[in-house]
Amino acid sequence: MKLLYAEDERELSEAVTDILTYHNYIVDAVYDGESALAYAEVESYDGIILDIMMPKADGLEVLKKLRQKGCTTPVLLLTAKSQIEDKIEGLDMGADDYLAKPFAMGELLARIRAMLRRRDNFVPDILKFGNIALNLSNYNLSSDCGSATLTKLEFQMMELLMRNRGVYYSTEQFFEKIWGYNSDADIGVVWVYISYLRKHLEKLNANVEIKVKRNIGYTLEAKND
Repeated sequence: MKLLYAEDERELSEAVTDILTYHNYIVDAVYDGESALAYAEVESYDGIILDIMMPKADGLEVLKKLRQKGCTTPVLLLTAKSQIEDKIEGLDMGADDYLAKPFAMGELLARIRAMLRRRDNFVPDILKFGNIALNLSNYNLSSDCGSATLTKLEFQMMELLMRNRGVYYSTEQFFEKIWGYNSDADIGVVWVYISYLRKHLEKLNANVEIKVKRNIGYTLEAKND
């Protein structure tokens, strides 16, 4: 199992890394939030351990950015703070567990084992395609260039497109699936919302686009460079 461990206290980092290595974990140790984010974006980890109080970017900031980018790797937060508000904030941002300092190494190892077991049963609530990610829990569409919170109808259309990449949906099919047979809306509303989504993708500098084939329909495809 490969872990990313971000802790700015060097002596503590070395001690924990030695113990984790002894227990057969492969550990990448970093000492600030910027490095943690950079490593997490380019390497594949089974779990991430983040100290909240770090220079350059704190653990909560790193966690928030990772989740916005669609990273579903389980995260264990470490902090010297014991206030309930910190725990709530971290868990609401997508942390899997929370351990306050000072901690016993036995407890840390147990928390890591539990976190990694949950990983095997984890069902992500984020759809990804190209450089964009759609968070199914908060309607957030994001890329490396930023994020946008979609309206309910925008979200439903984007979810349909992302779950069925390469499949063409006609205007009529969109209308039936999103608005329903009994809707009083005009079918032209589909074109309006396709336009809204295209504008969101353009602002996010997405490398995917909504393509249209005349008399066939719309689909989501990777852009041709």
